[in-house]
Amino acid sequence: MKRRTGIRGALVAILATLPLCVAARAQVEPAATGSSAMLDYDANYGQTAVFYTGYKTVQIRGIASGEAQYLNGSALTPFSLMYSGGYIMSVSGNESATGFFQHLAVSQGFALRHGFLSIRDDFGYYPQSPTTGFSGIPGAGGITGIPEPPSEPILALNTLRIDNKASATISHSLNYFTSFSMMGNVETLRFPNGGGLSLNQIGARPQVSWRVNALNSVSVQYAYTRFNYIGGTLVMRTQSLQPGLARVWSRRISTNVSAGPEWVQSNEPTQLPSSVGIACNASATYTLRSMSAAVFYIRSVTAGAGLEQQVGEHNNDVAADFSKSFGKHTQLGASGAYRQTQRFLLPGTINGAFGGVSVTRHLGEYFTVSGSYTVLHQSSSITLPAGAVQGISNEFGFNLAYHPRKTHIIRQ
Repeated sequence: MKRRTGIRGALVAILATLPLCVAARAQVEPAATGSSAMLDYDANYGQTAVFYTGYKTVQIRGIASGEAQYLNGSALTPFSLMYSGGYIMSVSGNESATGFFQHLAVSQGFALRHGFLSIRDDFGYYPQSPTTGFSGIPGAGGITGIPEPPSEPILALNTLRIDNKASATISHSLNYFTSFSMMGNVETLRFPNGGGLSLNQIGARPQVSWRVNALNSVSVQYAYTRFNYIGGTLVMRTQSLQPGLARVWSRRISTNVSAGPEWVQSNEPTQLPSSVGIACNASATYTLRSMSAAVFYIRSVTAGAGLEQQVGEHNNDVAADFSKSFGKHTQLGASGAYRQTQRFLLPGTINGAFGGVSVTRHLGEYFTVSGSYTVLHQSSSITLPAGAVQGISNEFGFNLAYHPRKTHIIRQ
C-alpha cells in the first residue's frame, strides 16, 4: 500500500492520473501469485501545510483516512479490491478543499480457454482535483496509482467531483503468433457545485497483436470515444488508428509505443469543427527486485471537463514514477509530470508541472511514519476559473499509520 507513490490518472491539470494509458495499468497487481489470498490495510492520520501562490496564509489540513487492499490469490478468477478514503479538515488558514474523499477500485478476472476476461469499476469522490497516489490526496497514504488520461485538466480548489469509470476487456489468442483484444468503457463525471463541465463518455478499443519473436511484438489499435456534455446538445467524437511496437530489451527493461492519426468530429460543426491530429502513447519501464521506474507519454484529445468555458482540448502529458526499498523498513517514492493543454477553438495554452517525493519508515511491527513534499506549478495564457491554482504551490506532509503485517489467507 504505502510502498510507492503513484500518479493518477489523474494528475489533474497538471497531470491529474492520471494518466495514460493506461491506462488505465494492468489494472491492479495480479492476484495469481500463489494459493493464498492477501489482505493489507492501515489507518492513517496526517497533516499537510500548503503554500498556495495568491493566498496570504498557510493552509494547514488534518487528514484522517484508511486504506485497504485485497487480492484473492486465484489464478483462474483473480479478484482485487483497492480502497482509500477519509476526511480532510481545516486546522488553520483557508478552508478550501476540505471534506470527505473516497476512492474504490474493484476488478474481477476470468481465465478463458484461449484468453482472459477482466471487468473493472473505479469510483472516486473528491472535494478538489485529485493529484498524487491512489488516494489522490497528498498526506493520505500511498497505494500505487493508475496513470491514465485525466478527466479534469485544471488543478482547482473547491471543485467537488464524482467520477465513475467502468470497463471490460477481453483478450483471445487466435494462434501462437496472433491475439485479439477488445476493451469497452463507460464514464460519468459530475461536478455537483458547478465547478466544471459534467459529461458522459463511452469508448471502445479493438486491437490485434502479432508476436514477431520472443522479444518483439507489433499491434494495430482502433479507438473510438464519444463525449456528450450534460445540459447541452453538443456531442464530440474522436477516432484514432495507432500501429504499435512492444519490445522487451532485457528482464529489467521494456518499452511500448504506438502512434497514428486521430480524427475529431461533432454534431455542431460551427461550434466544434472537424480536425485531424496525431495521437500517441509511449512507455518505458525498468524493474529490479528493490527498485522500479517508469516513464509515460500521451498525446490525445479529451473533453475538457475541468474548465467551464472550454469544450475539447489537445493534451501533451509526460509522467515519471520511481520507487526504491532500502532494506525491509524504508521505502522512497518519487513522481513527476508535465502537462500542456491547448484549447480547440480559442488561442492559449495551460502549462502545469508536478513533482513529489515521499519517504516511509516502519516503526516496529504495526506502525509506519512517512513524510512527503509536493510542488505544483500552473500557468496559463488564458483566464482560469476563480478556484484554479496559479503559480507555484508547495505542500509538506506528515503521516502516521497503524499498519499490521499483510495477512495471508490460505485458500482451501
